[in-house]
Amino acid sequence: MSAPERIQVEAQSDGEDRLLRADEPLSALQIRCGGTIPGAIAVPELRELVSKARGFGLKLARPIIAQDGQETIRAWIEVTPQEGGCLIILRHWQASSLPPEPADLANRRRVEIDRALAELTARLDPHQRLMTVDASAGDLVQVAQAMRGGLGRAWTDFVELPGSGLRQPLHWRLLDGATVLVPGSQRAWRATILPQTGPEGETLGFDLCLTSDQPLPVPVDPEVEAEIPPAKASSVIGREMAPVLRQPIARIIANAETIRTRRAGPLTEEYAGYAGDIAAAGQHLLTLIEDLSDMEIIEAEGFAPAADRIDLADVARRAAGILGVRAREKNITIHAPDETMHLGAVGEFRRVLQVLLNLVGNAIRYSPENSAISVLLTAGAGRARITIADQGPGLSPQDAARVFDKFERLGRSGDGGSGLGLYISRRLARAMGGELSVEGHEGQGARFVLELPQG
Repeated sequence: MSAPERIQVEAQSDGEDRLLRADEPLSALQIRCGGTIPGAIAVPELRELVSKARGFGLKLARPIIAQDGQETIRAWIEVTPQEGGCLIILRHWQASSLPPEPADLANRRRVEIDRALAELTARLDPHQRLMTVDASAGDLVQVAQAMRGGLGRAWTDFVELPGSGLRQPLHWRLLDGATVLVPGSQRAWRATILPQTGPEGETLGFDLCLTSDQPLPVPVDPEVEAEIPPAKASSVIGREMAPVLRQPIARIIANAETIRTRRAGPLTEEYAGYAGDIAAAGQHLLTLIEDLSDMEIIEAEGFAPAADRIDLADVARRAAGILGVRAREKNITIHAPDETMHLGAVGEFRRVLQVLLNLVGNAIRYSPENSAISVLLTAGAGRARITIADQGPGLSPQDAARVFDKFERLGRSGDGGSGLGLYISRRLARAMGGELSVEGHEGQGARFVLELPQG
């Protein structure tokens, strides 16, 4: 409701900027803004001027504009410091109704909130296939790593949609707001799909945001955690810096991919190639950050992976499936264990998957086109073994002796590797009570063998 114009509205505050008394309609505005009388001044614009006048000990005057969610208030305000508080005078009070909100304002607010709260974001192409992925929550590490290894596949291949037996991915409008279950996380997640359109209204792609109403569980009691001595610093980047760096680098990659795929408009082949180089360099840097972060974790004192009972054949099939697109790009066939094969082992599921993704990824990287990679299972003497055998150039005895060294890349450059993958993989294998070794000779391919306790 609009208040009639008043020649003068008076109020009194105390030394703590609390409103002691106020004439109408200021008293009603104080109440509508969530305050009380007496009580702290609830109108932000009024509170700011009163605080300054009291602090400086000077009379201040200026026009103010305030809103209470229903009306816009305009007035001239004078604040005069007095002993123990301030005298407040408002002149030329005018109130007008707020204009109606745009119909899509609530949706825009939801989008901005989801962007701000998202713990996993991804850039998708027009067919909802993954282009870039960035995650900030610890329980999303497994799915983020799987997604990065499966760029080019539909994002719905990596999550579960409860109650949906339809072929995926569905139309993006049906997936927007859907509840999804994420492997490795106990929380329920909500998917937000944000279409990116071109000048003609065509769909250029999508942004995917995963948000959860549940906070990430804290596995360690704070009092117990305080008694654990801090681990010695051994990382170049550190756990706190890695999440800070991931987001801007992921944006660089996403923008470069947007340019490379000409989603932002026509572009010459030469500049599209430059954008591709930027995206590849950004992906390499992101991989290096992930490796450095993992290195800090595994080198920390007291690091101990979970002793899960896993099916090594199932983990191998998952790794082969995640990297299938990359293999097909080089016409490489991955011979993984079939669905009838099973081999029990003891080790943390996501860490074993991490090791196998690294081994199979290396085999793809160094294998020639139109070749094959074999994933073999054996067991004996209480040990479960999985062998990744490729038809690449192999390793000399000298190279085999140092291939697991930190930052060792055997003289290779420009292949996107960090020189940490095999070092981290062997440390993980040994932390789980197993071993990672290599066999093979130059010109005869390489055979990496992961060994774990049989379960």
